[in-house]
Amino acid sequence: MIRKGGIGSFRIEGGHRLKGELVPQGAKNEALQVLCAALLTPEPVTFQNVPDIVDVNKLIRLIAAMGVIVDDLGEGSWRFTARDVDIEFFQRPEFRQLGGGLRGSVMIVGPLLARFGRGYIPTPGGDKIGRRRLDTHFTGFQKLGATFTYDAREGFYQVRSEGLKGCYMLLDEASVTGTANIIMAAVLAEGRTTIYNAACEPYVQQLCHMLVRMGALIDGIGSNLLHIDGVDRLHGTEHRLLPDMIEIGSFIGLAAMTRSEVRIKNAGREHLGMIPDVFRRLGITLQFVNDDILIPAQEGYEVARFIDGSIMTVADSPWPGFTPDLLSIVLVVATQARGSVLVHQKMFESRLFFVDKLIDMGAQIILCDPHRATVIGQDFQPLLRGISMTSPDIRAGVALLIAALSAEGTSTIHNIEQIDRGYQRIDARLQALGAAIERI
Repeated sequence: MIRKGGIGSFRIEGGHRLKGELVPQGAKNEALQVLCAALLTPEPVTFQNVPDIVDVNKLIRLIAAMGVIVDDLGEGSWRFTARDVDIEFFQRPEFRQLGGGLRGSVMIVGPLLARFGRGYIPTPGGDKIGRRRLDTHFTGFQKLGATFTYDAREGFYQVRSEGLKGCYMLLDEASVTGTANIIMAAVLAEGRTTIYNAACEPYVQQLCHMLVRMGALIDGIGSNLLHIDGVDRLHGTEHRLLPDMIEIGSFIGLAAMTRSEVRIKNAGREHLGMIPDVFRRLGITLQFVNDDILIPAQEGYEVARFIDGSIMTVADSPWPGFTPDLLSIVLVVATQARGSVLVHQKMFESRLFFVDKLIDMGAQIILCDPHRATVIGQDFQPLLRGISMTSPDIRAGVALLIAALSAEGTSTIHNIEQIDRGYQRIDARLQALGAAIERI
C-alpha cells in the first residue's frame, strides 16, 4: 500500500528531554535513483529498505502508471517488473501531472532512453531552493548520441536516439542525479563511455553496484572517473538501500539541541563520510558502538576554532565533502552552541532564507548574502521561543522542527508535507522518544 503525505501542521511543545533509539530509514536520494534503474530490464528487480515517504511513493505511483508491475512485499520491500512499459503513456496528461510533481522523476529519462530510445519528462517539481538546472543530464545524453528538444511553452523535455554510442565526456558539474542518469543510459550504449568529474556519493556507488549485479560493466566505482562498457541487456537482481545519512545527521542535531541521549541504530558508519567529524567540530560528542551511534546527553557544546584561532566555517562540497542537505541542520544546531560558525551554502541560493524564522525564535544570525550566514551561538541562554511558522523545504522543515523541540513554549509548523516528503512518520518516531509533537 502506497501512503500519501500528510497535509496539515505539527504542534510541538518544546523543552522535553528525549531518550531512546532511532532506526534510520532507507536513503531517499538512493531510492530515487535505484528504483528507476528497474526500467532497464524486463526481469524482476526487488528492493529492500525502501523509505515510506512522499517523494518515493510518488515515484512508485509514476512507475506503476507506466505499466510496470509493482508488488508491495511489505516492510519496505518492493518488486518491480518492467516487462511491458507503455511508451505512449508519456504523451498523456496523467504523465505530466505525476511527473511534474516530483524532481526525482527526471531519473526515469536515462533508463527509458537506453532501453526504448525515447525519454520524456515535464519540468520536475521539488524543493524551492533556487535554480536546479538539468543541463548536465541532457548534455550527457546528447554526447551519447541522443537528440534533445525542449518545449518551453509546455515545459516538456524529450530525448530520442536510434542507438546510443559510448564516448568520453567531462561533466560540467559533479551532479549526483546527472551522473546517475548518464550512467543508466550508458550501460546499454554501444562501446565504452568514460565519465570524468562524475559524482561519487555513496548513493551513486550503490546504483553502480546494483547495475553490475544486473550485468553492467562499470570500472572506477567510488571515484570521479568511470569507465562503462555497454552490454546488450541487463537482468533482474535484489538490492538493499543504505541508511539515510541525511536523516542520521538530522538525528544527531536533534539529540544535541534537545540535550538528549539518543542511539542511532545500524547507521552504516562506513558510508557517512565527513558527517560525524563536522558535528564533532560543533562540540557534539559521538560514540560509535559497532554500527550504532550513541549521542550522550550534553548540557552544552562548544564550537571548535581553526588552528589560527579564526571562526569555524562549515561549507558544502561534492563528495567526499560535506553534503549540502545537512547545512540547514548545522545552522540550527549552531544557534545554541558556545561560539560562532559561518555556514556557507555554495550550491543553492535560496536555501538559507528560512533563517528569518529562527531569528523570530530568538536566534542570533546574520544572513550575509543568499549563500552565507553567521551564527552566534547562545549556549541555551536564553532558550529559543516557540512560534508559528511554515516549512519551506524538506531540510529546512526538519531544522525548524528540531528548533521547536528545543524551544521554550509551543510552536506550530505548517506545510508539513514538505517534511513528509523526506522523513518517514517522523512524528510517531519522535513521540516514541518522549517528544510532545502532534499532527493536526
